Amino acid sequence: MRTSAFITCAVTGSGQSHTKSDKVPVTPAEIARACIEAAEAGAAIAHCHVRDPGTGAPSRDPALYREVVERVRESGTDVILNLTAGMGGDIVLGSPEAPLPLNVDGTDLVGATERLVHVEELRPEICTLDCGTMNFAEADYVMTNTPGTLRAMARRIRDAGVKPEIEVFDLGHLWLARTLVEEGLIDDPVLIQLCMGIPFGAPNDPNSLMAMVNNIPAGWTYSMFSIGRMQLPYVAQAVLAGGNVRVGLEDNIWLEKGVKASNGDLVERAATILSAMNVTLQGPAEVREMLNLRRPA
Repeated sequence: MRTSAFITCAVTGSGQSHTKSDKVPVTPAEIARACIEAAEAGAAIAHCHVRDPGTGAPSRDPALYREVVERVRESGTDVILNLTAGMGGDIVLGSPEAPLPLNVDGTDLVGATERLVHVEELRPEICTLDCGTMNFAEADYVMTNTPGTLRAMARRIRDAGVKPEIEVFDLGHLWLARTLVEEGLIDDPVLIQLCMGIPFGAPNDPNSLMAMVNNIPAGWTYSMFSIGRMQLPYVAQAVLAGGNVRVGLEDNIWLEKGVKASNGDLVERAATILSAMNVTLQGPAEVREMLNLRRPA
């Protein structure tokens, strides 16, 4: 069990949660405010996607990321920004009987360089690296991250001086993460996120979780989360399993039954759970030192 831990708040995500809760931030101004709110509530890291301000649809527009980053930095709030690099790996097949041509409405598949334009321009302290391909919840959607693409992305992230947070959805993804580290494409100290309970990756039951934890090399730093109603119980589960914590509206819109949450609400509840377990919160300065992060100028 950890006696000190940090909280990451994933403030918006790329799913349809904005149609289910008006507390999900959509515009760059709203997303930046959510990052600041999360930091004030105790989060050391804010994990950001961006959305089309008019429709709420997921976006890769570097200008939207720039506005979020600039607003947070100009606020003077001390929070580590973690920008997603997961966008651009989405394939939606045409249908079970006619997979080709691909469904153009859902497919967003681009090369490694294009997926990292905003990361190389803005140089956040952390960006995500989704370490594998998987069937992802919906009938014909595949989250696509091939070993070749991940090697190319890892090189560019390393050369940009950004720390990758390796997103691990199943045991095979952890195997691939170890391979990237062994090949010198990801530097120590290694940071991973165990993403539990997402169909059809690793289930969020304790046995599956500990199978993942027991395959993490010594010396790596890891966080974990689950989705929906299991998000807040996983705050306790995370530190009991030696990890750090992630909450936020990307993965869950409820504080409790019938009560919709803000990002600040979820971070505050996570901090309360940790305090009740005698776990000390780590702030941004401690996390930077632990992970050897390059703080932006």
